[in-house]
Amino acid sequence: MIYLDNAATTIGKPEQVINAVMKAMTTMGNAARGTYSGAMLAAETIYDARVKIADMFGCKNAERVVFTSNITEALNTAINGTIKSGDHVITTDLEHNSVLRPLYALAHGSGGRDHVSLSFLKADRSGNVDYGDLPGLLTDRTRAIVCTHASNLTGNMIDIERAGRFARENGLLFIVDSAQTAGTFPINMEAMNIDILCFTGHKGLMGPQGTGGLCIGSGIEIEPLKSGGTGVHSYDRYQPDEYPARLEAGTLNSHGIAGLSAAVDFIRETGIDTIREKEDKLMRRFFAEVSGIPGVKVYGDYDAPRRAPITLINIGDCGSGIVADILSESYGIAVRPGAHCAPRMHEALGTKEQGAVRFSFSWFNTNEEIDIAAEAVKEIAGQIV
Repeated sequence: MIYLDNAATTIGKPEQVINAVMKAMTTMGNAARGTYSGAMLAAETIYDARVKIADMFGCKNAERVVFTSNITEALNTAINGTIKSGDHVITTDLEHNSVLRPLYALAHGSGGRDHVSLSFLKADRSGNVDYGDLPGLLTDRTRAIVCTHASNLTGNMIDIERAGRFARENGLLFIVDSAQTAGTFPINMEAMNIDILCFTGHKGLMGPQGTGGLCIGSGIEIEPLKSGGTGVHSYDRYQPDEYPARLEAGTLNSHGIAGLSAAVDFIRETGIDTIREKEDKLMRRFFAEVSGIPGVKVYGDYDAPRRAPITLINIGDCGSGIVADILSESYGIAVRPGAHCAPRMHEALGTKEQGAVRFSFSWFNTNEEIDIAAEAVKEIAGQIV
């Protein structure tokens, strides 16, 4: 199989990640639930991972690195834990449903709250936004900007430094979804004025599924999304106030976090710039080969100097699911068709009905795989168009 669905999850993992998970599964107990060696090993591994992730993302306090099961849980925690009744939130058309649905639920008035109002920074047919529209979206009730770093559909990126400056200048909370960029692009919370950075472990960070979390800036308080056992303050009726226990109810995935820790080591040793440059070359190689094929339409801005390693196409008027099935069954190529949990972006691109076929690339892909995939697109286009 040629695997080109890395924007959904990476299948290729560094060997040390696999080894770390296997070792953890036979040696680790439950962190913060005992003082025997297995429990202490789990606690030490989790703490070590917090420190590494804090360093990677410029989070000043490792205890404010909170682990979750994925970025969806992290975004739900951040959004529901900071947005209050009557608040106004600015977001964008590039967002994944992991941002949109929690915001829509608040706009509907769920959780006993008054309605939260939303404004969207609109995307054009290339999938880009105009930052000059931001001041016009401000109201006297604006509480936060919540946005992705890169579209999981087009690969187009939001200038989070610019958005962060705007948020800071206007006293707004800035929450960033780094699902498509963590591990591939440098992110520094302080330099970019990010208050809450949400991340997932199983994509660009090359770690196991079931890992993710939040990095929380100094002075930012988040109400817990869930409550339960933490191993500390067991006689208190309510969730502890201190981080990370405040947001980490229940047993952590220490096995997965051990793998994530090893993945961060791999990224540091290899070099984040080295990883990004390879993935970018693979993506641009594929774009160059398919963009000239008659009947193939490519979406997104390829003039941008930086973009996530994603290429989105359609072939004629053929349904994206049909194209993906042909790629899988006839060529052994795995891609993602359909709506990609990004409904507003599809509406902006004009692909709501047809969907689109997403090719997404990782460190473990090769030039040969890219060329085979491009030739497959050419052959399918020849048959369909």
